[in-house]
Amino acid sequence: MSTNNSQARKASVKAGSNLSFFEKYLTVWVFLCIFAGILLGRLFPGIAVALDAMSVYQVSIPIAICLFFMMYPIMVKIDFTQAANAIRTPKPVILTLVVNWLIKPFTMVAIAQFFLGWLFRPLITGTDVIRGSEVALANSYIAGTILLGIAPCTAMVLMWGYLSYGNQGHTLVMVAVNSLAMLFLYAPLGRWLLAANDLTVPWETIVLSVLIYVGLPLIAGMYSRYWIFKHKGREWFERRFLKYLTPVSITALLITLVLLFAFKGELIVKNPLHILLIAVPLFIQTNFIFFISYVAALKLNISYEDAAPAALIGASNHFEVAIATAVMLFGLNSGAALATVVGVLIEVPVMLMLVEFCKRTAAWFPREPSKATLRDPRCISAFK
Repeated sequence: MSTNNSQARKASVKAGSNLSFFEKYLTVWVFLCIFAGILLGRLFPGIAVALDAMSVYQVSIPIAICLFFMMYPIMVKIDFTQAANAIRTPKPVILTLVVNWLIKPFTMVAIAQFFLGWLFRPLITGTDVIRGSEVALANSYIAGTILLGIAPCTAMVLMWGYLSYGNQGHTLVMVAVNSLAMLFLYAPLGRWLLAANDLTVPWETIVLSVLIYVGLPLIAGMYSRYWIFKHKGREWFERRFLKYLTPVSITALLITLVLLFAFKGELIVKNPLHILLIAVPLFIQTNFIFFISYVAALKLNISYEDAAPAALIGASNHFEVAIATAVMLFGLNSGAALATVVGVLIEVPVMLMLVEFCKRTAAWFPREPSKATLRDPRCISAFK
């Protein structure tokens, strides 16, 4: 018995194994795609402008298509019986609600005010014109960071949970609950934190974002999984279908990054120093919220498969909604819009770093590997 326990503990030091070459160097591909997107926007601005104009209520159609193909391969692998089981173990969901709505917005304001409103203030000169009124550029940047801080991730977190071998069923429940909370809390919380009585948060943008980024791939994944299991069988699904589907999600992520930075890369090129200054509080906030959630999950004795996505959903932001809201409220060339774009610039590499940290610290937590939605049946041996 002791030998088996020792072997199990040794196997669980790192969650998952057998990453492909493509997955192993994902951070490198991310930076290359960011660079390619900025270069595309600079060399062929007409293409970027034309693609960016293809939108409904500021929800970009090209981005929506890419995000669908990013999310669908994850959704179709989810065993939805795990989502039902997740309701019976509510601690991770409650943890994400507390962190996302009672802690994260206020720490974002405090950190942004300290760095952008005080420490870096002498370096951020100039003003921003918003709705005909001049405001300090630093305050415009702070507004953008607030819009990020009150938009918990409801799409990309499925990718982070997927890469960290988390419980995708429980992650789906957390996404659903936080999406619903965002519909009701985003506008009043934003109005309060920004102290602007005339702030109008575009409900159409939020609703469409949730439906497109989460709803459509969820419905498609559920239906196609049911159809394949019924007509082809589980073995064909796991051995044949997933074999060709696995690279689609990460490829779509990289294309999404190219498009995002092709659309907004001009703002980054024009403000290199300000990019660095904005990135500092966002980097600190992301790591701070992650470690608060991760330590809380450890103290609550939550299994790794639930703790990892619970911490990652708090750390990441729904930057698609934040960018769309900033552009609609303050304008494409505003400091607020730039701050939300910087959120994209640092979030993906930082979240990949945190995913790796999760996998390397899996042994700190109780393990329930049967809850994990594995990407490849060959990876099951990593948990035995």
